[in-house]
Amino acid sequence: QVQFVESGGGLVQPGGSLRLSCAASGFTFSNYPMAWYRQAPGKERELVARITSYGTPYNYADSVKGRFTFSRDNAKNMVYLQMTNLKPEDTAVYYCNTSPQTIGAWGQGAQVTISS
Repeated sequence: QVQFVESGGGLVQPGGSLRLSCAASGFTFSNYPMAWYRQAPGKERELVARITSYGTPYNYADSVKGRFTFSRDNAKNMVYLQMTNLKPEDTAVYYCNTSPQTIGAWGQGAQVTISS
């Protein structure tokens, strides 16, 4: 059974940092490119960034380039999103899944709220 469990969200002030983690299971993780997605209130889910099965990040959304860093650990079936210089417009629920096509059900997501 495919499963994604996101963690690490929280409430931070503008300019702050957070590190999101996602534990994946139920499939051969090291074979799949992965992605972080996010959904802000009242908006559709959007792609944040992708990473190859080997760990090369690419396709960062323009709005997060230079501030977010995507990484993965195939030995632990984990992906991470280091977020710095956070802005109010980064407020969203963040999800991980495979890319370009998603598999299984979405996890519960990690709520990220940027507010002073």
